[in-house]
Amino acid sequence: MRIDRSVVPARLRYGETFNAASWYIDRHVAEGRGEKVAIAQAAATVTYAELAGRVAQAGNALLGLGLAAGDRVLMVVKDCPEFFFFFWGAIKAGIVPVPVSYLVRARDLAFIIADSECRAVVYSPEFAAEVVPGLAAARTGARGLALEAEGGVLDDVAAAPPELEAATTRPDDVAFWLYSSGTTGRPKGVPHRHRDMPATCEHYAVGILGLGEDDRCYSAAKLFFAYGLGNAMTFPLWVGGTAILDERRPTPATTFETIETLRPTAYFGVPTLYAAQLQALEAVHAPPDLSSLRLCVSAGEALPPDLFHRWKAATGLEILDGIGSTEALHIFISNAPGDVKPGSTGRVVPGYEARIVGEDGAESGPGEAGQLEIRGDSTTPGYWNRPELEGRTIVDGWLRTGDQYVRDADGWFHYQGRADDMIKVGGIWCSPFDIEARLMEHPSVLEAAVVGREDDHGLVKPEAHVVLSEPLRETAGAPSAADALRAELVAHCQEALPRYMYPRWIRFAAELPKTATGKIQRFRLRS
Repeated sequence: MRIDRSVVPARLRYGETFNAASWYIDRHVAEGRGEKVAIAQAAATVTYAELAGRVAQAGNALLGLGLAAGDRVLMVVKDCPEFFFFFWGAIKAGIVPVPVSYLVRARDLAFIIADSECRAVVYSPEFAAEVVPGLAAARTGARGLALEAEGGVLDDVAAAPPELEAATTRPDDVAFWLYSSGTTGRPKGVPHRHRDMPATCEHYAVGILGLGEDDRCYSAAKLFFAYGLGNAMTFPLWVGGTAILDERRPTPATTFETIETLRPTAYFGVPTLYAAQLQALEAVHAPPDLSSLRLCVSAGEALPPDLFHRWKAATGLEILDGIGSTEALHIFISNAPGDVKPGSTGRVVPGYEARIVGEDGAESGPGEAGQLEIRGDSTTPGYWNRPELEGRTIVDGWLRTGDQYVRDADGWFHYQGRADDMIKVGGIWCSPFDIEARLMEHPSVLEAAVVGREDDHGLVKPEAHVVLSEPLRETAGAPSAADALRAELVAHCQEALPRYMYPRWIRFAAELPKTATGKIQRFRLRS
């Protein structure tokens, strides 16, 4: 599918110089939003005027601590206003913020500290047990800057001037990095330019979701990775809306509480959480008040159609599934409000191009499977310090996503699984996602992941790893409840799938291995 990329929204026509912080932070006071709430939490709020002052102070504090333009500063920070202050303060000062997952262990953090060659690590004190030994193990001399009011970097912020002239940067200069969580291997540094965030906001947040100044955005996905960074920070700031933050681990209870009390209009989740929320909804007598919501969005993993239908039946709301990546910064294929095909990832977001490429390197036609490649205004210019990976992944401006897809005749994209997760059974390629989606239609199944496994003859067949909605209950003198359910699930799959696709083995698990962003790590199930 091709789109006309010659029509560029007016707000994406940059001058010779452009510092993203000037648009996301500084302009709001001049446009009359100084007293409007920019950030809302359960116990506190931050207005746009307060945000602008604190961003300037954070930028001045970093400069005062010896950081200079172009230096990297890692951020191991929970979802709180200080994340905004230091992220935008660094960008405004010309320093490059690098948010990383606060779930990483000291060993992996030491790798990121050394790999990024950062000068400092700003961190929430809750994460000191991993950050402090990570800094010591890295042995780079990077400073640890704890977000504490007494004896920490917040003292420097409080003493810094509340005015800061934005560093002179160009649209194509690097503004910040992210580290990809990855489903295998060590994380990779992914630089993004000043122009990349506006592209995701204008093309997707405004162009697809229709977000505006009256919207209040709440993301269960956290700020430290690309999906949450857009949902809960750049999207609301771009349109002059309100970002809703909750630093707690997202569960059905915490998300429903946040929706009821802070009244977001747009909610961003992941399939795993939607499944858990549905389970909670089905178990309560008094459902939570979700009436403030007009949008529900999902990404991170493909959304099974059964989850879509059950959520809509329970809440009256559609879930807009889409696919994005750290390299592209946010969603580039998506369903849209009032234009949803359940079980599909949607259609190409204007501002991007997408194609499906077969094993022979030729572009696939409708109905033909292949690897998804995309390009657009927000894709990374390349990886940090990984030339061999960059050469394989970014070719002539096209980003090879590693996802296997089929596009139908009407331009809807259908996920088949990761390219390296596809299973060849009896000489025929089959999609693990199709099997997983069928398993999740069974009322006993909460989550499922399917991988290939060799049988006694060395032939590969599907193996399903299943998380149940409720624990199995054994009855004395009766056949094993686990064996009975396995047989029932196999029959359930055989009823709706081609015969060769049913799982030959079913393993029950308490949970599935996942990355910090909620993606299932199928390689761990294969080991």
